[in-house]
Amino acid sequence: MRHSNVAPNGMVVTPHHLASHSALAILRQGGNAIEAMVAAAATIAVVYPHMNGLGGDGFWLIVPPEGEPIAIDASGAAGSLATLERYQAMATIPFRGPQAALTVAGTVSGWQRALEYANEHFSHSLPLSTLLADAIQYAESGIPVTASQAAATKNKASELVDLPGFSDIYLPDHQVPSAGDCLRQPDLAISLRALVKDGLESFYRGPLGEKITAGMETLGMPITGSDLAEHHAQFKTPLSIKHSCGSIYNLAPPTQGVVSLAMLGILDRLDISACDEIQTIHRIVEATKLAFSLRDQYVTDPRDVSIDLQQLLSAPYLDQLSQQLNTEQAAPWGEPLLPGDTVWMGVTDKAGYSVSFIQSIYHEFGSGVVIPETGIIWQNRGAAFSLQPGHPRCLAPKKYPFHTLNPAAAKLHDGRTLVYGSMGGDGQPQTQATLFTRYVQQHFSLQEAISAPRWLLGRTWGNASDSLKLEARFSEETYQGLRALGHLTERLDAWSEATGHAGAIVRHPNGFVEGASDPRSNGSAAGY
Repeated sequence: MRHSNVAPNGMVVTPHHLASHSALAILRQGGNAIEAMVAAAATIAVVYPHMNGLGGDGFWLIVPPEGEPIAIDASGAAGSLATLERYQAMATIPFRGPQAALTVAGTVSGWQRALEYANEHFSHSLPLSTLLADAIQYAESGIPVTASQAAATKNKASELVDLPGFSDIYLPDHQVPSAGDCLRQPDLAISLRALVKDGLESFYRGPLGEKITAGMETLGMPITGSDLAEHHAQFKTPLSIKHSCGSIYNLAPPTQGVVSLAMLGILDRLDISACDEIQTIHRIVEATKLAFSLRDQYVTDPRDVSIDLQQLLSAPYLDQLSQQLNTEQAAPWGEPLLPGDTVWMGVTDKAGYSVSFIQSIYHEFGSGVVIPETGIIWQNRGAAFSLQPGHPRCLAPKKYPFHTLNPAAAKLHDGRTLVYGSMGGDGQPQTQATLFTRYVQQHFSLQEAISAPRWLLGRTWGNASDSLKLEARFSEETYQGLRALGHLTERLDAWSEATGHAGAIVRHPNGFVEGASDPRSNGSAAGY
C-alpha cells in the first residue's frame, strides 16, 4: 500500500474495513465525527473481538475546528472486592480468568459521554439505533474471521479454552477457526439491542447492567453491581507540548500519553528531520528509553500522581532530557515493557471536527471470560496493577489501573490538523513517534509514513526478550549500523503486527481530508 486516500468532505480510518464503512455511512447520512466514531466502535467490537469489545475501556481525543481539544477518559476502576488480601496467595495478578477481570469496563460510558458532547455542539443527531445497526447485524448474521483473529486464537487457545464462555463463541467444537470462517455472536447482538432499547446508560444502571452483575457474581469476579452503577466516563484536559511544527496533544494519566509527548519533545531537539534511517531509529529508540523512565516514576491513578505532569513537558525539562541522549551509543536497557492489543481509529467530518480514539480489552481476548448470556468478553486491564504494597500502582479497590492507551492529535503551524495512533501496548508511543517524525519532519507521504518498515523496543507476546525488533524489510546495512551503535537486534516478519496497526487522518488547510491505513491490519481509509 503506497498511496493514501483523499476526499473533499469526511474521512474514516480503522483497522477493519467493516468498521470504516459503518462510520462512513453515518457521515454520509449527515452524522458528525462523534456519531460516526460510535458506529465504528460498535462495529469493531463485533468484527475484531480479539482486540477490543464492550467489556473494555476507551479514550477519546476530540479536536474541534476552533479551540482546544477535549479528552474523554472512559476507563474503569478496580472492583470494590479487588483487595490485596484477595490476591495474597498469588505472586502476580493473573492475566486470564475471573480474577483477571477485576476492573469495570468503561467503553460504553465513553460512547455515552461523547454523544452528550455531540448533542451540545451539533443541532442534528442520529438515533442510537442507526449508530449500532451494523454492529447488531454483524453479530446476528456473522462475520468472516480475520487472519489476525485466527492467529491470536491459535496462539492463545491453551490459555483460553477452559475459561467461562470462551469456547462456546470463539472455539466452536473446541476447534480454532480459520480465516474466513463465519463467527456469529447472538448473545452480543441481544446486548447491543438492549443498549438501543434502554440507552447506553443501561450497561451500568439498567437491565443490561443487572444481567452483567448477575453474571459477574456467578463467575466470582471482584466487581459488584454498585461498582457498575457508580461508574461514569470523565471529560479531561489533554496534555500537550509546543513543538517546532505545532501543538501536539495526548491523554493524561492513567494513560502513558506523557511518554508519547516527551518522546516527540526530545526528538524535536535532535535535528531528527536531517537524520538517515539508522540515526532516525537510534534516536527514537533512545528517546523511548528516556521517556519511559518518566512513566515508571509518575503515571498511575490520576488521584495519586504526585506532580503536574505538564511540568515534565516544559521546554526546560525537555531540554534537560534531550541532553542525556547519546547519538553515538545505545544506552543500557532492561525495562519490562508491556505488550498489548487494542484498536486506534480516526474520523474527520465535514464540519471540521476530528476524533482520535482508542478502544481495548488489553491482551488478546482480554481476561478470556465471557459474561454469561451477554456475549461480552471482559478486559484484563487490572493485570497492570502491582501486588507490592507501597508501589505506585499497587492494587486497591476503586483504583484506576495504568493504561498504555493514548490517542494522539496535532495542530500544525501550516494549518494541518493531524489525528493519529496505533495499537500495540508499549509500542504505541514508539509507533506514534515514528509516524509523526516521518510525516511531519521528514516529509514522507502519509501512507509511506505508515507502510514503511517499523520496529519495536521491547517484548512481544510469547517473547520475553527486550531486544530491538525490526521488520525484515530493513536492509542489512541498517541492521549492522544499529548493532554498531550497541543495539541488540532481532528480525521480525516483513509486515509484523508486533509493530502495531497505525492510522492517521490529516485535514488540510483547503478543507480536503487525507487518510492512511496500515497494511498490517484489515483496515481501510474511507472518505467521501
